[in-house]
Amino acid sequence: MRDWHIFFRIIKDKIFLGAILLFSLFSIVPLVLILYYITIKGFGAIHWGFFVNLPKPVGEPGGGISNAIVGTAILITTASILSIPVGLLTGIFLSENKTSRISGFVRSSVEVIMGVPSIILGIIAYSWVVVPLGGFSAFSGGVALAIMMLPVIIRTTEETLNLVPNDIKEASLALGVPYYRTVLKVVLPVGLSGIVTGILLSIARIAGETAPLLFTSFGNPFMNVNIVKPVNSMPLLIYTYATSPYEDWISIAWGASFVLVAFVLGLNLITKLVTRR
Repeated sequence: MRDWHIFFRIIKDKIFLGAILLFSLFSIVPLVLILYYITIKGFGAIHWGFFVNLPKPVGEPGGGISNAIVGTAILITTASILSIPVGLLTGIFLSENKTSRISGFVRSSVEVIMGVPSIILGIIAYSWVVVPLGGFSAFSGGVALAIMMLPVIIRTTEETLNLVPNDIKEASLALGVPYYRTVLKVVLPVGLSGIVTGILLSIARIAGETAPLLFTSFGNPFMNVNIVKPVNSMPLLIYTYATSPYEDWISIAWGASFVLVAFVLGLNLITKLVTRR
């Protein structure tokens, strides 16, 4: 009787394990299909001129997305410069002051911002930056994307620093090291991999955002490196070209989609490597 009981337990364990594997495969299938479809549609549009040429007018064959690539780099760089220092300092504050009222208010605010739709953040950036400056610009797009990056950086920094043993910090303070040097030279280096992971994840999140840029950077068919002028970006280009009736533009949209997905996938792979380290 006991042998039968053990046998049924083994069978149930194997059935449960098989169900877990089956549903895991079901969750992977959509990703594989998306990557396959984008690769089939977009890889054929990739060539050297695709990366170095500007978009052509309607009716002219060829063209590229160099302005969108440069614009995306400007937007991500601007957003990173604005959000990373603020996010790191806020995460350090929340980690060092876990129970204060201000920490609770800041933590709740971060959670609210994380749940706000991106298009709402675009409208907020439009009111805060575009209207006062009197026009669309890469800077206003960077502000909108920076607001989106902040919650990810703050929460990741806080959770990472909470995992740092207090003994390390106490040992540094016991040796007479000032508090600010203890945080900068001891605590932060220990949690560096987790902090870098949060930064990479936040960049991966904003890389494909379109809605906030419709109200801020607006788009530009020409090459522009001035942050106070409108710039194009790959998500905006994909949105504009994919909804057009022109086959050449739709092909460019598929190619830009492939480049953007490859960029985001690469960031996620780098994040995995950093996390493993």
